[in-house]
Amino acid sequence: MGLFSKIRDGLKKTRESMSSSVASMLNSFTKIDEELFEELEELLVMGDVGVSTAEKICGALRQKVKEQGVTDPGRIQEMLKQIVADLLRGGEELKIGTKPSVILVVGVNGTGKTTTAGKLAAMLKSQGKKVILGAADTFRAAAAEQLGIWARRSGADLVSQPQGSDPAAVVFDSIAAARSRGADVVICDTAGRLHNKKNLMEELAKIGRVVQREAPDADREVLLVLDATTGQNAVNQAREFRTAAGITGIVLTKLDGTSRGGVVLAVRSELGLPVKFIGVGEQVDDLQPFDADAFAEALFAGQE
Repeated sequence: MGLFSKIRDGLKKTRESMSSSVASMLNSFTKIDEELFEELEELLVMGDVGVSTAEKICGALRQKVKEQGVTDPGRIQEMLKQIVADLLRGGEELKIGTKPSVILVVGVNGTGKTTTAGKLAAMLKSQGKKVILGAADTFRAAAAEQLGIWARRSGADLVSQPQGSDPAAVVFDSIAAARSRGADVVICDTAGRLHNKKNLMEELAKIGRVVQREAPDADREVLLVLDATTGQNAVNQAREFRTAAGITGIVLTKLDGTSRGGVVLAVRSELGLPVKFIGVGEQVDDLQPFDADAFAEALFAGQE
């Protein structure tokens, strides 16, 4: 299955909810007027795009309609697709040009963090890179075991310590292992919550300091994994983590299981964070590099 097909299938529920509603609404209009824009804005908000982002999209659409002298409502959906792609475009590429480069995978428990780290390792291995997986979520009992399965599956090396160990120590060991083994990329899975009174954000900040000290010249990505099914709550999570952990990009998972995929637009627009990967299924290759044009095309593709 090709990239577009995977994204199209993964966005089926969102498309059936939001895009079909937009198409139906547009078909009910014979002219472009303020009522049309108001109804469109309401449908976008209902699709978890968020109020401010829906206003921004409709504002851009008004401007395009005016500049191009468009009068046919039938042209609105194609224009909307272009505006959405423009909104989402930029910063999608991973910055991993140094040897080693460091990727920290962060987020709350249940978002698919560990699975994302494993799938990312498999993707980079398939590109010929030597990968170290660091099991820095030392608080969740099954985390290291789960990451170990992914390491065996992908052919990556695993660095871990006993449950309850200092997560920053695992990151330290992972970077040291990468240097000694000539690895290209270190991917560290981190905790989503702590079982003691230590603050999660403080722990992530500590990990960040270890990376800075041990690999000051390395390219670093801090990827926040968000569960698309949580809708606007994902935006709130991103806001908190961005402040504390220096997020460089978003991985949005479980898009195939929700009609709330419009949250991609809210995260990008409201927080200025690029979406780097999206999860559109359970298979190893269902973690897809984000492509703004393919996403917009799939979102507004015709219904089955």
